[in-house]
Amino acid sequence: MGLDLQELAGVVEEFGQPAYRAKQLFDALYRQRVESAATISTLPLPFRQSLEHSEISIGLPRVEKRFVSVDGTIRYLIAFADGQSVETVWMPEGDGGEAGDDGPPAQPSMGRSFDRATICVSSQVGCAVDCQFCLTALLGVKRNLTAGEIVGQVCAVLNDQKVSPPEDRVNLVFMGMGEPFLNYDNFMKAVRLLVEGAGIPVSRMTVSTAGIVPRIYDFGAEPVRPRLAISLNAPNDALRTQIMPLNRKWNLEKLMAAARDFPLRNREKLTFEYVLLEGVNDSERNARELVELVRGLDARINLIAFNPGPGVEFRTPAQERVERFQNILRTAQVLAFVRRPRGRDIFAACGQLKRTVEMAPMS
Repeated sequence: MGLDLQELAGVVEEFGQPAYRAKQLFDALYRQRVESAATISTLPLPFRQSLEHSEISIGLPRVEKRFVSVDGTIRYLIAFADGQSVETVWMPEGDGGEAGDDGPPAQPSMGRSFDRATICVSSQVGCAVDCQFCLTALLGVKRNLTAGEIVGQVCAVLNDQKVSPPEDRVNLVFMGMGEPFLNYDNFMKAVRLLVEGAGIPVSRMTVSTAGIVPRIYDFGAEPVRPRLAISLNAPNDALRTQIMPLNRKWNLEKLMAAARDFPLRNREKLTFEYVLLEGVNDSERNARELVELVRGLDARINLIAFNPGPGVEFRTPAQERVERFQNILRTAQVLAFVRRPRGRDIFAACGQLKRTVEMAPMS
């Protein structure tokens, strides 16, 4: 897991196998999402046995725990071989996935039908960015995930849910634990593997960055890339530095210049995420500042009412305050949407991922 087709060609060559075995192995890993070499029926038995007894590891990260929300969201604790773990979130929508606004959510059940689903994917164990309103920041950063571990999260969840893209509509948001642009090469390799191997269209992927400006420019030049979301959260430098220390290195002037230079594709919009913190960044004045900050950009703003958790002192603004903020933006012709929280009761909502269980190294 994590090797591309060219790298797998090197593997099969080492085992004295014909070159076409690399494509069979590639399909087995990413499309079939096999758990072991023994289950790859397209390979001859002697090759499977050789793989089983080699130092090459074939399989997926382990689902250590599941936490199920009343709204159908599932927070997965995914364990890796070195004992580290991350959280990955499954959010089904549609039939059986989520109730409408006029009724209570259906009781969750594994493998039920859905119209579409979103998987929120982690890119690091912990996070180094230190946003003051985010529970993941309390962990610090322990290490980057490999491309295989990023892809492995997705494959493990797909297997657990018994769904297969592209037949089943699955979206990916790289908005879990970590800053993807601080693990850029592994993140981009994972994207390519998910597109070419797992069959998830890049048009159904979105990555969020706190504002790693040089990587925004790099990302814009990628031939295959997800949509871009920028975690903004404040309309001026003083406030943004207070809640996002990263702003000291790449301030709003630099960040917004990168946003304005970003090459949007046909019908694509840039997304800004704005977490509303009561009494901090949610005033009418803040809303008017935000209007001026994004003026002229082909963008949309996702407003996220703060999702609380232990160890973070901010508060969630009242619904009326959120609506007033949104109305100011909309009156100024800025596309603004309020993101409904998913899985807040199981600490699976935006900013709540914090590995509730510490893992011991596996033998």
